Amino acid sequence: MKPPMRFADLPVATWPRLRRLLDAVPPGGDPIDMTIGTPMHAMPPFLSDVLMSQMTGFRGYPSNDGSAELLDAIAAWLHRRYGVTVAPSEIMALNGTREGLYNAAMTLCPERKAGQRPVVLTPNPFYQVYAVAAMSVGAEPVYVNATEATGHLPDFTFLDAATLERTAIAYVCSPANPQGAVASKAYWRDLIALAERHDFLIFADECYSEVYRDTPPPGALEVAREMGADPDRVVIFHSLSKRSNLAGLRSGFCASGPGNMARIRSLRAYAGAPLPGPVQAVSARVWDDENHVAESRALYRAKFDAADRILGDVPGYSSPPAGFFLWLPVPDGEEAALTLWRETGVRTLPGAYLSRDTKAGNPGAGYIRAALVAPQTTVEAGLTRLRDQLYT
Repeated sequence: MKPPMRFADLPVATWPRLRRLLDAVPPGGDPIDMTIGTPMHAMPPFLSDVLMSQMTGFRGYPSNDGSAELLDAIAAWLHRRYGVTVAPSEIMALNGTREGLYNAAMTLCPERKAGQRPVVLTPNPFYQVYAVAAMSVGAEPVYVNATEATGHLPDFTFLDAATLERTAIAYVCSPANPQGAVASKAYWRDLIALAERHDFLIFADECYSEVYRDTPPPGALEVAREMGADPDRVVIFHSLSKRSNLAGLRSGFCASGPGNMARIRSLRAYAGAPLPGPVQAVSARVWDDENHVAESRALYRAKFDAADRILGDVPGYSSPPAGFFLWLPVPDGEEAALTLWRETGVRTLPGAYLSRDTKAGNPGAGYIRAALVAPQTTVEAGLTRLRDQLYT
């Protein structure tokens, strides 16, 4: 008998699961897809000119950690955005944040913590790579429900001391996917203090940080520096996918203290896939420009204003301060998504597909997620159909 494969028991991934639910059912109207968060606003206008000027760069091997030009641009952006000074050696370019969120765990999670199997904490709902990273390093994933009662952010402070002593890494997404909740400076201070007390790392997934309505979300590294925390306590992850509508570019970065980054860079030298040189050149130019970001943010703000107008009277509706998703309460998310597709042609994602069952239940079961990435008229049409089908 062959031994079981390491990942043979992975649950069905989100998107195949959704296709199983909806694809055999004909839509009840012209389809409007509000499932996946693929940015659809205009790309930076200078993109093609910069790329064309760098085409010869595809000939050679690219810089593994990031070119000096790119790392300098990211360091300058971090200083403008958060007021922190980060050395280029404390930054590494990534093929989008998913690569970094996974490989940072591969690099930094110990084999044992407090003499036992380590724990990786993840919010629930969560981005699936958090759990797969925990499984890959042999850690125990512990899912901490992020509900309306906890402000849609995980509250790790209520975990028992034995679990916290075994904790090696805590993932946090702010602004949160899917709820759009923002971790305040007070939230980050409490979490960093907890991590200092129990000696675990915080992986701050901040890829939605530039998609906000009014107030720029504070950053984990910003707060850690203000507190004088261990420089290696926090690892931040950012991307151009949402900020600059460049999901296909696969360009992001991670940053942390010198100890973490030396280890992350060391693994990258053996097992990483560096960004192509022309992509690095384009990325440096994009991090330097804020005009296209402000223009895109204004479009999201208008769509959220429309959502407030259309759904504002729906019981339990919450207008998120950031991100580009709506987290909408329903009696049963899977049933609501199927009904909505069958009767109106609007395609949404059941919240349970982003969550795991726990002893306290599945925190996504009573929600659907709707992405506000399409043009405004399409978003308004989709939300109107959604309201009329599910809430009237």
